[in-house]
Amino acid sequence: MEGIIVRDSGGITLLGGGKARPAELRDALTLAPCLVAADGGAAFAIEQGALPEAVIGDMDSLSETIRSELRPESLHRIAEQDSTDFDKTLRSVEAPLILGVGFLGRRVDHQLANFNVLVRRHDRPCILLGKHDVILAAPARITLDLAPGARVSLFPMAEATGRSQGLHWQIDGLTFRPDGVIGTSNRVSKGPVQLEFDAPGMLLILPRKALAAAVTGLARAERFAPAR
Repeated sequence: MEGIIVRDSGGITLLGGGKARPAELRDALTLAPCLVAADGGAAFAIEQGALPEAVIGDMDSLSETIRSELRPESLHRIAEQDSTDFDKTLRSVEAPLILGVGFLGRRVDHQLANFNVLVRRHDRPCILLGKHDVILAAPARITLDLAPGARVSLFPMAEATGRSQGLHWQIDGLTFRPDGVIGTSNRVSKGPVQLEFDAPGMLLILPRKALAAAVTGLARAERFAPAR
């Protein structure tokens, strides 16, 4: 694949410049040990004593102080301004699991832009990790081992249809749209939960404690073909 800067056969943690917490970074690195920072995310990495394998972005948020602590060969500047640093980073890495920390919270416009990237790059096995949630682009089919009562929210970034098993409110026959029907605050009636979608565009939002279930489910999921 063209443009790949870092490949890892285990997992890659992407660290952004948004709201990040030590616990989130620690949990992500346990599952995806290769650390790649998106521009200003390198500052939090250094603060936590972690040296990124690579720093990718337009470098407009990287101070000279932080730059001096990084290996020169780890810096990969992508100058174009038509995409976010999350997009630049996500499209430049390849691994069976990608966890994103520091891409949620702080600024709503940045968070929305990151959701846009998630659904456009749905072929990447990426999960965003925050204090309260884990968020991923729903694949074509996924099974999640979740306990009864667990929150399962669906938010469409494009028109979407699908089917479900194990939810309190099944989604069969519904047409989801960003300005129409949405699926937030659903819950598990009886696990495991099975979800199937006809096209990309749906965000799947689960509780923070469902990270392991999301990782396992995504690893076994049937994914949509890459966007052309």
